[in-house]
Amino acid sequence: MSLLARLDRLPLSRPHYLLLLIGGLGYTFDGMDAAVVAFLMPSVQEVWGLTNAQLGLVGSAAPFGFLFGATCAGLLGDRIGRRKVMMWALAIYAVFSIVAAVAPNYEIFLGARVLAGFGTGAESAIIAPFLSEFVPAARRGWFVGALAGFFSFGFVGAALLGRFVVQPIPEGWRWAQVITALPILMLLWWRRSLPESPRFLLASGRTAEAEAVVVDLERKVRAATGAELPPVPEVAVEKPAEARKIGLFSALKYLWTGRMARRTAITWLIWFVITFSYYGFFTWIPTLLVKQGITVTKSFEFSIIIYLAQVPGYFSAAWLGEFLDRKNTIALYLAGSAASAFWMSQMTDPVMITVSAAVLSFFLNGTYAAVYSYTPEVFPTWIRASGTGLASAFGRVGSIIAPSVIGVFAASLGFGGVFGMTTAVLAVGVVCTLLFGLSTAGRSLEDVAEADVEKAVAR
Repeated sequence: MSLLARLDRLPLSRPHYLLLLIGGLGYTFDGMDAAVVAFLMPSVQEVWGLTNAQLGLVGSAAPFGFLFGATCAGLLGDRIGRRKVMMWALAIYAVFSIVAAVAPNYEIFLGARVLAGFGTGAESAIIAPFLSEFVPAARRGWFVGALAGFFSFGFVGAALLGRFVVQPIPEGWRWAQVITALPILMLLWWRRSLPESPRFLLASGRTAEAEAVVVDLERKVRAATGAELPPVPEVAVEKPAEARKIGLFSALKYLWTGRMARRTAITWLIWFVITFSYYGFFTWIPTLLVKQGITVTKSFEFSIIIYLAQVPGYFSAAWLGEFLDRKNTIALYLAGSAASAFWMSQMTDPVMITVSAAVLSFFLNGTYAAVYSYTPEVFPTWIRASGTGLASAFGRVGSIIAPSVIGVFAASLGFGGVFGMTTAVLAVGVVCTLLFGLSTAGRSLEDVAEADVEKAVAR
């Protein structure tokens, strides 16, 4: 009897939702850490007398660390397991958030922000592929999209920290970072609650361990639903997989060879487009609002409204992904983002800027929900974490350069020019997604991705 068929036929119930909550809380604090820097920037600039160039480095520090964290997490996740990487990533992020909070100078603060970003990058890259491997095909798009939706709670939390901690409290920028380090307490919960992915265990030849995880999940689902489990479809029994050692160069060679190259190219492009636009927008929006004549306090209050728009953005895209397919949902929300960015570029009134920015926030974050669902689906199990991590890492190139690029062009192009440029970047993403994206909705992970493994091995 196929272990994966037994896993995929389980109805979503309390055990799945517990995994969603655990992974989602990780994303909440990742989002909070990514967003809070926008509210720290005015304070650290004043404390240490930073130039605009130095301030741009502050905005790029965590994304720079994120790039390496995502790369390492993917490779390690396929070698030593998803669960271990998630736990170590969380510890690294929390420890260096505390270091940044007590930093005595700009240099230590900057270094700590890079290393905290390494932790969040590693965690963000591994959670989605990990949880996608537990969920049946019919609900996987909604489930992983909803998981990504927890980022929005982190951004709203960061905006609240900016308004009620950073702005009014002496040295509030330090206390805000202490608060973002609180997930270190989650480690104790994770150690007791998280099983390893059965798909990873099978791909590593650890069939007995995979069997134990599936049996335990079946027991929990039966207890949660109070009903007998659905019958197991008639499929071939899995053969224990030969363990594969994955390194950076071997992963890149596979991902950019033959049939996988197209999948990799479009996935990397989507990640770059959305991450460049997203971080360029959210890193600078409080500062740009101030330059439009809005006070710092009002800027932070408007930012809360803008960040709240993320919540329906994420969850609407998670829902639509099951009906429109992930590829079409990505294109739709990228198109909405492009239109919103153009609208925002034409506004001068603070209220209309806020409204258009909230709509842009809705569509940008909806795109992320679909991207987080789509990416793990297009890579085979044995390289899923590496493929997802490397795509996310490439996207972080966009987040590294976006704060600096927008900082430079804001001076010459102005408020409208910055978001006009963002419109053009997003439009490229729409066209390429529609032309080259892969349909994944309703298909098992093996159906979408594993067929290419045999072709690649045969070559």
